[in-house]
Amino acid sequence: MANVRLSVSQFIDLTNQTLEYAFGSLEVEGEVSSFKVNQGKYVFFDLKDASGSIGCFMTVWQLRVPIEDGMKVIVEASPKLTNWGKFSLTVRTVRPSGEGALKKSFELLKAKLEAEGLFAVERKRPLPAIPNHVAVISSTDAAGYADFIKILNDRWGGVSVEVAHVQVQGAAAPDQIIRALQHFNTLETLPEVIVIVRGGGSADDLAVFNDEQLVRAIAGSRVPTLVGVGHEVDVTLADLAADVRAATPSNAAQLLVPDRHDIGRQVRATTTRLIPRMLQIIDEAKRRVGQTIVRMFETIEDKVEVVERSVEMQRHLLAQFNPETVLARGYALMRGETTLGATIEVELSRVILKAEVKDVREK
Repeated sequence: MANVRLSVSQFIDLTNQTLEYAFGSLEVEGEVSSFKVNQGKYVFFDLKDASGSIGCFMTVWQLRVPIEDGMKVIVEASPKLTNWGKFSLTVRTVRPSGEGALKKSFELLKAKLEAEGLFAVERKRPLPAIPNHVAVISSTDAAGYADFIKILNDRWGGVSVEVAHVQVQGAAAPDQIIRALQHFNTLETLPEVIVIVRGGGSADDLAVFNDEQLVRAIAGSRVPTLVGVGHEVDVTLADLAADVRAATPSNAAQLLVPDRHDIGRQVRATTTRLIPRMLQIIDEAKRRVGQTIVRMFETIEDKVEVVERSVEMQRHLLAQFNPETVLARGYALMRGETTLGATIEVELSRVILKAEVKDVREK
C-alpha cells in the first residue's frame, strides 16, 4: 500500500477525526495535578494514575465544582491533538470521584460561598403560612416526589401545585433544575414558594445539589425556596442556600402546610376553653345592662318628680291670679267710666251691682 503524504495540519485534522469517530465522548478517571487557571478563563490540569498522565483543558464556566491537586475526579471529555502536536483531553464536565474527593470539593465550595454570604441567616425568608400556589421541581418518577405530594394532600388539600419534571441526578440535572428555577421566577403570576425535592441516594448522586451554578440560582431566586434532598443526615449546599431546609421530601411537605386534623383539634380545644369565658362575659354584660337600666329608671323618676313639683308651683301661681280667687278675698271688680253721674258696674264675689258715680277725687 502506497504511503499517504499529508501536511502537518492535514495530519492533525485527520487524527482528530479518527479520534472523534473512535471515541466520541468518554469518561476518564484519575488524580488531578498541576491545576491552574489562566486569565480567569481557561483551566489546565493533568489527570494521572500510577503509570500515566494526560493533559486536560476546559473553560472556567464549565468547571461546576471546585477541584485541586490530589483530588480524584471523573472527566467527561473528547481526546484531541492540538495544533502544537500535544495530545490532550478537551473536558466538558468534571465531577469528584470517591467519598474523599466529594467531601473535599464540598468543603472548598462551601467555604467560598459562605464567604460571599450566600448562606447567611439574615437573608433567609420565611415561608407563607398556608400557601395556595406552590411550584415543585423534582423527578415525577421518583419516590421522594410521590411522598411529598401524598403528605401535602393528606395534611392540607386544595393547594395548587405546578410541577417541573427534571432529572435529579447525572450531569444534565443541575442545568435542568436551574432552567426550572428560571422558569418559575419569570412567570407573570409567581408561585408563593418553590420546592425542590429528591429522595435519598449515594453521595455521588446527591453531588448534583452541590453544583455551584445551581446553588447560586437557588440563593438568587425571587421566590422563597424550600429544599428537601436525601435523608435527614444528608446536607447539600443547595440546602444551605435555600430559605428553608427540609430533612426529607416528606418533611418538606410537613414544613410547607399545617395538618388540618391538628388545626381542627386546636380549634375544638380553643372553643371548649372559650365557651365558659364567653358565658361569663355575657353574664357580666347582662348584669351591667341591668344596673344601667335601674339607674336610668331612677334618673327618669327623679326628673319626673322635679317636673311635677314645677308644674304644681306654676298651677298654684296661676290660681293666685284667678279673678274669682281675688273676689273671694273681698275685692270687687268695677267696669265703666269714673266720671260724675256715670253708671258703673261693680262685681262682687256673689253679686253684680250697678251704681251712679256721686263723687270722684284724687287719692
